Amino acid sequence: MLTFALDEQAWVGCHSDDRWLFNKLELSKRLGYKCGPACVPVPAPGEYIVRPCINLNGMGKGAHFLHIEEDTDNLPVGTFWCEKFSGQHLSIDYEFGKQVLCVEGTRHKDQPIQRFNRWAKVEAAVPLPDILKTLKGEYRFINIEMIGGNIIEVHLRDNPDFRDGATCIFPVWNDDPNLEQKKKNRHFVSDPEVDRVGFLKYGGPYQ
Repeated sequence: MLTFALDEQAWVGCHSDDRWLFNKLELSKRLGYKCGPACVPVPAPGEYIVRPCINLNGMGKGAHFLHIEEDTDNLPVGTFWCEKFSGQHLSIDYEFGKQVLCVEGTRHKDQPIQRFNRWAKVEAAVPLPDILKTLKGEYRFINIEMIGGNIIEVHLRDNPDFRDGATCIFPVWNDDPNLEQKKKNRHFVSDPEVDRVGFLKYGGPYQ
């Protein structure tokens, strides 16, 4: 049974036939979404999400919404476009194929895609998706992110921010005007990633 703590570890150590999971374009295509790589025209004018096909750095880096009329020749190299989903944003952990965690992310609509202001545990049962039941490798943990019931990412690890029993976290960003004050908060956990410096963590041992 393979166990990984980080995406880069999973990339190196997973079964080679399962590496397609890291390619969000390939994942979207297999799930039947309207999507395509840069330079492939969209099927109809509208707002789409543009993301890097592969990004092991996490945090939604490089993702943005864009109104596209037809051509996508101007999109950054290595990105793809996909239909835009709306609804509840969930991150779900499975251990040995059984759901063990579900958290909901919320953000202000005027914030960048990766800037969630809160993640909190919720009571929601989501069976392991069929697309993940045919993987060649055997993995202790699998994490998926969903928007409105649609899978947008898969990780061969658990959610690192909730490994020790926390029930709610509030990310702290490097340009927060109250950054120094928040870093002195007893609930602050230093965990730099992209432009996040850490988070305020509540619940479990952080009560």
